Amino acid sequence: MAYETVIGLEVHVELKTKTKIFCGCSTDFGAEPNTQVCPSCAGFPGTVPVLNKKAVELAVKAGLSLNCEIANYSKFDRKNYFYPDLPKAYQISQYDYPICGKGYIDIDISGESKRIGITRAHLEEDAGKLVHQGSITTTTSSLVDLNRSSVPLLEIVSEPEMRSGIEARLYLEKLRSILLFAGVSDCKMQEGSLRCDANVSVRPYGQAEFGTRVEIKNLNSFKALEKAIEFEAKRHVDAIEDGEELIQETRTWDDEKQVTKSMRTKEDAEDYRYFPDPDLPPIKLNEAFINDIKENLPELPDEAQKRLVEKYNLPNYDASLLTMTPDVLTFFDECMKEYEDAKVVSNWMMGELTRLLNQNNIELSESKINPEHLINMLQLINKGTISGKMAKTVFEEMFNSGKDPEAIIKEKGLVQISDEETLLATIEEVINNNPKVLEDYKAGKEKAFGFFVGQVMKATKGQANPAIVNKLLKEKLNGE
Repeated sequence: MAYETVIGLEVHVELKTKTKIFCGCSTDFGAEPNTQVCPSCAGFPGTVPVLNKKAVELAVKAGLSLNCEIANYSKFDRKNYFYPDLPKAYQISQYDYPICGKGYIDIDISGESKRIGITRAHLEEDAGKLVHQGSITTTTSSLVDLNRSSVPLLEIVSEPEMRSGIEARLYLEKLRSILLFAGVSDCKMQEGSLRCDANVSVRPYGQAEFGTRVEIKNLNSFKALEKAIEFEAKRHVDAIEDGEELIQETRTWDDEKQVTKSMRTKEDAEDYRYFPDPDLPPIKLNEAFINDIKENLPELPDEAQKRLVEKYNLPNYDASLLTMTPDVLTFFDECMKEYEDAKVVSNWMMGELTRLLNQNNIELSESKINPEHLINMLQLINKGTISGKMAKTVFEEMFNSGKDPEAIIKEKGLVQISDEETLLATIEEVINNNPKVLEDYKAGKEKAFGFFVGQVMKATKGQANPAIVNKLLKEKLNGE
């Protein structure tokens, strides 16, 4: 029997506020444990939460960027559950009246656009953080850090409309791009400011009812999300075909062993005994407030992608990669102020720049290269000062050191040899040293020509201008 995978994602996004959602404690990442805590976010009895207006503005901005309906009326509720990182035993969240209603994201799958619905997006406070001594499934003790307690989150819940790990990854990548362009979060998955839970089930093709749903918690990379879903879908199919009963549960992804592991049985929403928070008044937004945010939205990824295609005649694929983050798009736009060939810039950014960013596992803003250096390097290629091959060495050095390309060329002696007399002398020497290959060439063996080119490049340590070498070699061999 053939099965269909059904996937919905719940994404927690940390909003970019300087202080927490219900108190004035700092939200800075990386501070010593429990140094950014007050009686309110530590859950002391008698403290009263005060809503951070900036968190509301950013939630509305995110909702508008995700094509959501913005509620004029929403309210906060207490979500009751006990966990060691939640001292007051309830989380302030939104239940039946979220701040953002239905929306959608369009993703591109093999050249086809697919719309993924967003069910809702609601404001809530983050819990603290447990620091396990070892892995979460084997630890014998854990410590609690409350610095993260009450940091503002927007939980974005998708419709169960994704059908593979790849679709889920594309959705999350697009969601991250939109939130970055909107400026509502830094979306640093490695710091936990973008966290994803995946709800996965399988069902026979054509069946309307969903299968037993399993939640995979806290997936912190695109690769982990895709792998965990593919593993879980296969586990479900194997269990069904072996006659085993699947249970609704929460699981975790073991990246080292590439498997999911059970954490606990999953509660339903009613188990949380939601009720309205008596300390927080409802949020009432007027149209002027919402329209003001809407009119001041920045250019978003879809708009930017369309602009790059129309203005620079770039392929959609290039434009989609150049609009993954605002930093990448700004880098490209800055290059285009000084250089005419958009495709050349795009190729270097998608090729060498992306390779080095991935290799070093850093964002563009963390590298030392800048648009001016890339343009200077491209102009040196156009002048014939360096070859394309040499340019790769120069580019990597610019990326690592931040030095100007001319300084690197001087330091490494990478100037290209274009002087015809110098090259002709080398060509004659190479031909004289290889009489058998010369006979092969005269006998019509085309490979012999490539051999001579390779030998000239080797003799000049790769510094010969390939175009001039080809021209002079052809003239010499053909007696022109």
